[in-house]
Amino acid sequence: MIQLHRLEGFYWVVRERGYARAARAFPYPITQGALHQQVKKLEQELGLALLERVGKDEMKPTPAGEHLWRFVQPFFEGLPPVLRAVREGEHGGEIRVAAAPLALRSLLPAWLAAVRRAQPRLQVHLVEAPDHDLGGLLRGEIDLKVDWFPSIPSSCASLQVGTMRPFVVVPRAHPLGRKRELSLADCGEEPFVAYSPGLPAHELQMQALELHGISPPQVLSASEADSILGFVEAGLGYTLVPSFAEQGPRGRGLRAVPLDRPAVEYPVHAVWRRDTPENPFLDALLEAAPRP
Repeated sequence: MIQLHRLEGFYWVVRERGYARAARAFPYPITQGALHQQVKKLEQELGLALLERVGKDEMKPTPAGEHLWRFVQPFFEGLPPVLRAVREGEHGGEIRVAAAPLALRSLLPAWLAAVRRAQPRLQVHLVEAPDHDLGGLLRGEIDLKVDWFPSIPSSCASLQVGTMRPFVVVPRAHPLGRKRELSLADCGEEPFVAYSPGLPAHELQMQALELHGISPPQVLSASEADSILGFVEAGLGYTLVPSFAEQGPRGRGLRAVPLDRPAVEYPVHAVWRRDTPENPFLDALLEAAPRP
């Protein structure tokens, strides 16, 4: 393998057309003799002459040297701006983020807009993840996961980026929607619109209903909050869903009130691996993260 610093010496001698001028122009201190040794050893490694003298202190490349020069010139002339971009974080990069559907819609748009202002070349790949599983993060398939987690392993670091609160949501046009005071217990005889069985949110809904002694006469289900709220707005039942907004889910045909018992909150965290290598783009993403 040819040593890079010998190619660098050759590049500067050709560029400045001589050893003395090359030594003065070199990006770090070097003697004319050291430059001569670099080129001499490079010629020895290749077994041919790369430079020829055309004046007292003027050199020009041989045909072989000219061929090598055309190869190394773009590299050495393009290297300084590349290094500057790396130091200043101006180069492009990619971040892979998995988020719960509600966080994806409610938190990520404004969050990513703030990141784009700081890192306009950053590419963010978003994946909707409806469960709390951290396997993809621990395997390195994603860089960050945003969700409410029952527990966070010690191998991960986290930052709270929001708080979800549960709300009872009924159709505004239904008699329940016109009640002055509304609680979950008031809805017990109505159809319930739930998250699809198997989703963590479904289990939380069922636990809340059981706590209030409610066994719905009919259960409809959907996988996303938007679909659930659409069913409620159409008058097909009531639901219990989380929301980041203090007033709860909004819609002209909806009425939302906080769950009165138990009055719980679900902190939402951005989670990443503690052993993640230094990554300026992940740092920028966390720096722009919302603070609840």
